[in-house]
Amino acid sequence: MFRHRGRKRAFAHNRRLASILSFVAGVVNIAGILSLGTLTTNVTGHFAYFSRAFVDRDHHWALLHLLFIFFFLLGAFVSGWLSEMLGRTREKLSYLVPIFIEFVILLAIAVTGTGDDVSYLQGVMACSLLFAMGLQNALVTKISQSVVRTTHLTGLFTDLGIELSQLFFYRRSQHSQWLRRGIYLKLTIIACFFIGGIIGGIGYNYLHLKVLLLACAGLITAIFYDAMLLRFYLIRRKIISN
Repeated sequence: MFRHRGRKRAFAHNRRLASILSFVAGVVNIAGILSLGTLTTNVTGHFAYFSRAFVDRDHHWALLHLLFIFFFLLGAFVSGWLSEMLGRTREKLSYLVPIFIEFVILLAIAVTGTGDDVSYLQGVMACSLLFAMGLQNALVTKISQSVVRTTHLTGLFTDLGIELSQLFFYRRSQHSQWLRRGIYLKLTIIACFFIGGIIGGIGYNYLHLKVLLLACAGLITAIFYDAMLLRFYLIRRKIISN
């Protein structure tokens, strides 16, 4: 899922990557809304909140939403910087390190957060979750060459609508097969995001912020699945060569 880049990357790699990490984003999204009362997987809504607070001259809330936007950007920057730096020497670490940082952030909030924290601690947790989602979104975008995005759905629904309309005009060509794959991939991301949100919402009633442990489990699954698949391919290649 993570290792294959460029021409070596197949549709199946993007599908697996999208399935797991969109589920993670769905859990984080609902946990942030229910516990912190704010968006924690994208920044589109924060621009509206900032504008409203600015017009109302509520400078405290305006600044807070600017911070939310900044931390998502910072997460994307750190992910891109790590990928470029580590990719020159240790390519495997170029995706492991960002995923590990995201895992640590989600685990820390799951273990220490209660949902009843004072307002400044809630702000810190929201900034941390937005940073983690910036990390994830940038990593997935870079690995998939902008084919997969997992933390928000607006662009996906736009692309899905365009591709569905194109099916009426490209029914018997190679382009039609490409379109169907793209539609299937986007529907997979949307479905897994919704499933993560539903399961996370139900789990929140019992676990509160500890529901983020489900997201942590998703990240661990992605990393170990990739490692085990690589080992399987190496063993099979060794058997065939002998």
